[in-house]
Amino acid sequence: MKRDWKRVILPGLVFQSVLVGGGYGTGAEIGRYFGRQGLWGGLLGLGVTALVWGVLCGLSFDFARVFRAWDYGSMLTLLLGPWALFYDLCYAAMTLIVLGVVNATAVQITGSVWGAAAVSCGTILLVLWGTEAVEKAFSVWSYVLYGVYLLFLLTVFLRFGDGISAEFARREIGTGWLPSGLQYAGYNLVCIPIVLYTVRDAASRRDCLLRGALAGLLGTAPALLLLLAMACDLRCAVGQTSPVGYLFDLLNLPWLALLFQIVLFGTLIETGAGFVKAAADRFSVTGGQYRTVRRAVITVLVTIAGMAASSLGLTGLVSRGYGTVCWGFLLLYALPMLVRGRRMLNRRRH
Repeated sequence: MKRDWKRVILPGLVFQSVLVGGGYGTGAEIGRYFGRQGLWGGLLGLGVTALVWGVLCGLSFDFARVFRAWDYGSMLTLLLGPWALFYDLCYAAMTLIVLGVVNATAVQITGSVWGAAAVSCGTILLVLWGTEAVEKAFSVWSYVLYGVYLLFLLTVFLRFGDGISAEFARREIGTGWLPSGLQYAGYNLVCIPIVLYTVRDAASRRDCLLRGALAGLLGTAPALLLLLAMACDLRCAVGQTSPVGYLFDLLNLPWLALLFQIVLFGTLIETGAGFVKAAADRFSVTGGQYRTVRRAVITVLVTIAGMAASSLGLTGLVSRGYGTVCWGFLLLYALPMLVRGRRMLNRRRH
């Protein structure tokens, strides 16, 4: 049977879309977790992150296919039983942190609270348009993002290629590249159960593993491009609240900066929509004739709560919030999936 490659790469595109908004897109997270390890150390750390995401994506996609669990609530209820409540609490905390980062970044980009309002309105509209609209929007915008990121890297290389070459020649590998790669992968594990609906048509275990591997690669691809661009002046870039903004100051190309901001702004909406959609799916699985109303109410309330969380600021949210909640997803999702999830799949296959 001919493989539909658009469907094969869809989970990776949606996964990347949910990841990139906020601290990822501005380079804040990339500098903190990878740039501080030196260029070579950062590349090794990204490899670790891609491997972890690829393995857990593939396993989770197969679990969703076998047990027909297309939302994170269904999956975690099967894995954890009554303990799934604790995952819900961790997810609620992470959603508020992510939406806070998204809205803080929107304010940073536009210089006004109206930026956050625009992102929130876009998030609500995208979620309420439905799953197919979300998949299509995420896919199309991902291609736009990859194109602009490549253009950005090419421009930096043409202007400051000597600096990037010199950074490669330094061969610096920080001692923390492995824990940094694992930690970054860990606190973004929440994004994997969010995209389970994209593998509804998966036909086999091999298909799920392939989609998972591609998701790991596609999820880290924008980070790779940003890290290479930051290498032109790595030590200064990693110390900035927005390394990408610092690089644009060096380039002094307003048109490219504007284009990048437009793409990032759209990605902020995608990230917010991914998290809000997952919450709406989780709590509107039942509800009969009131299901649509419940979904709309949850969407609006979660989005408003995210706007309130943005008052903590971008740097504070990235540095304090993510690392703490990371442990919850390791204990309540990664370990159960690797141990009990694999055991359940093996029993079902036999």
